[in-house]
Amino acid sequence: MPRFKHYNYDQDVMVVINYQEQLQPGTFEYAVHYLIEHKLDLSVFHPKYRNDVTGRTAYDPAILLKIILFAYSKGITSSREIQWCCETNIIFKALACDTVPHFTTLANFVSQHADEIEELFEQVLLVCHEQGLLGNELFAIDGCKMSSNAAKEWSGTFKELGEKRGKLKRLIRHHLREHHERDQAETEAELDRDIRRANTILSLDEAMSKVDRFLKTVNSDNNCSTLA
Repeated sequence: MPRFKHYNYDQDVMVVINYQEQLQPGTFEYAVHYLIEHKLDLSVFHPKYRNDVTGRTAYDPAILLKIILFAYSKGITSSREIQWCCETNIIFKALACDTVPHFTTLANFVSQHADEIEELFEQVLLVCHEQGLLGNELFAIDGCKMSSNAAKEWSGTFKELGEKRGKLKRLIRHHLREHHERDQAETEAELDRDIRRANTILSLDEAMSKVDRFLKTVNSDNNCSTLA
């Protein structure tokens, strides 16, 4: 039998990496990073921030846009899962520049800026399509349930930009809507868990008080019997 070097994917290591080098030219993630960082005007988001003089610094919209669009390309439309990816996945960490936006930050950003996000994502995806960077990576795993004929169209040559734009807009709108709905559902589930946890604690406290009173009563009766 030949002998091979042992390997184990399920392990943690500490390595020195450069985040820029994780975004390889010619990939979808590199295009997303470059276009959002250098080509798009993100000033549309600025008026909603009120921390020029006081208040905490906010996450740059560029960071949030990059990780959200990349998440959509992987079929991820949950703010909690996007946060987890920023903690664990090297490409997400590179796009986020090793920051980890809280899921509430992501959810609020999508909820408050849906129209602006849709317009910017449309530009990015149209450029990526023209560069041949979409292929099956983005659309084979999306949630749009396209017909087989429509799916084949995506992998064809560049024909009619107007048609592609309409499909991309519907795709982006679908992801944004699904993202918002999933966040709402998860928030409601979290609220249900909090209520259930509070009711459980209340029930345990009441039971403990009852048992405590019972034990004190029994001990008191035992003491009285002993004295008698």
